[in-house]
Amino acid sequence: MQTPLSNNKSNSQTGSNETHLERKLKTRHLSMIAIGGTIGTGLFLASGSVIHTAGPGGALVAYLIAGVMVYFLMTSLGEMAAFIPITGSFSTYTSRFVDPALGFAIGWNYWYNNAIVVALELAASSLIMRYWLPDVPGIIWSVLFLALIFGLNILSVKGYGESEFWFAIIKVITIVIFIIVGILMIFGIMSGSTGGFENFTKGEAPFKGGFLSILSVFMIVGFSFTGTELVGITAGESENPEKNIPRAIKQIFWRILLFYILAIIVIGCLINYNDPRLLNSDIENVAMSPFTLVFQNAGIAVAASVMNAVILTSVLSAGNSAMYGASRVLWVLAEEGKAPAFLKKLNAGGIPVNAIYLSTIIGMAAFLTSLFGEGAVYTWLLNAAGLSGFLSWLGISITHYRFRKAYIVQGRDLNQLPYVSKFFPFGPILSTVLCLVTILGQNYSAFTGSKIDWYGVLVSYIGLPLFLLLYFGYKIIKKTKMVPLQEANFNRE
Repeated sequence: MQTPLSNNKSNSQTGSNETHLERKLKTRHLSMIAIGGTIGTGLFLASGSVIHTAGPGGALVAYLIAGVMVYFLMTSLGEMAAFIPITGSFSTYTSRFVDPALGFAIGWNYWYNNAIVVALELAASSLIMRYWLPDVPGIIWSVLFLALIFGLNILSVKGYGESEFWFAIIKVITIVIFIIVGILMIFGIMSGSTGGFENFTKGEAPFKGGFLSILSVFMIVGFSFTGTELVGITAGESENPEKNIPRAIKQIFWRILLFYILAIIVIGCLINYNDPRLLNSDIENVAMSPFTLVFQNAGIAVAASVMNAVILTSVLSAGNSAMYGASRVLWVLAEEGKAPAFLKKLNAGGIPVNAIYLSTIIGMAAFLTSLFGEGAVYTWLLNAAGLSGFLSWLGISITHYRFRKAYIVQGRDLNQLPYVSKFFPFGPILSTVLCLVTILGQNYSAFTGSKIDWYGVLVSYIGLPLFLLLYFGYKIIKKTKMVPLQEANFNRE
């Protein structure tokens, strides 16, 4: 049987004997990183437009399918990360078990996406603070919050884990209270009810627009779940990853079921899907958040201010996690010779400082583009990152399929895996299909009119050719080939 990895520095992944990534993330950190990565503005804000577009039943189906897909993806990632717990995991796994060129493309794609997410959250934070202090220039808040995110990441990995733990606690408490209040309202125990489950059957409900509407919102719903893959990124810095990663993975499905599904049921029951306020729910108009509307109907006068504060924690959490993910993936790319060597530098605390510096600079530069030329460059930067989450998930599902096949071909015993995905091969196959359908069909309406909307196609799919350029460029230059199953590298360090 394989020797379990210990918690000391000798199991870090650098070739240096001086500094290492350190295993300081505890079980509670991993659990909250998993759930914190799932809960955010996608639930607090975007759920309103999803219900408006697809109806309460259509939204429920979309979130349920996406939740199942993410659970399968996380069990796939969990099987690999528990056995080979290394930082920047899924791009490395893809290089080992599929093709180094695909690992290169996924790694750089994931880094770029996270750097842009930092910029996105800086822009969002300035809009949120405008709710309370409209006369203070937004750039001031963005700089302050960037300094906070930078500080949390540069000090120690434990600082990142601790901050994510408390950010996630705030979100979890908010959702639990929301669900309890909503259920009391639905059954008439608390004032503000709109008639039990009546809204689920009014008009075109529960499935407004049928299957095509569900497909049209699936991309939005899928984005709501991006961030769960951070559990794999943290593998190289977690205490006892063989036990803690599977534990965090197992909790994901039930929390998705509890938080997302129950929240959508509550919103669908208490707010009519045709309510125009649902379409206006965004960062700039938190008063239209379905959460705010329900709390206000329940007689909670400060609902908008409270939800604005909760959404601010979500934005800071997303920016914090994006900085962590970007720096770790960039560091591992440098370790593998796929990024400049200076990015391998670790400080005495095992923090990849140069990778954090570069990610911070790129994130801030991208944010500044939102302030000039009506934000046109910024918009295109965001569009280029649009498909990144699904491309990363696609890489995880394909890689797990090859990982398990290689494991068996090399005569290894499944009982030696710390965690075994029970849904192989169905899980990774279904996840692959759903990711492909979402990537290719995200803007199917651009092709269904009397003539093709080429601008809409370019805006929606610009990330795909950029990804393919990374893949084929590296493949041609380095002359890489698909890794034979018999030669796949299962080295655990």
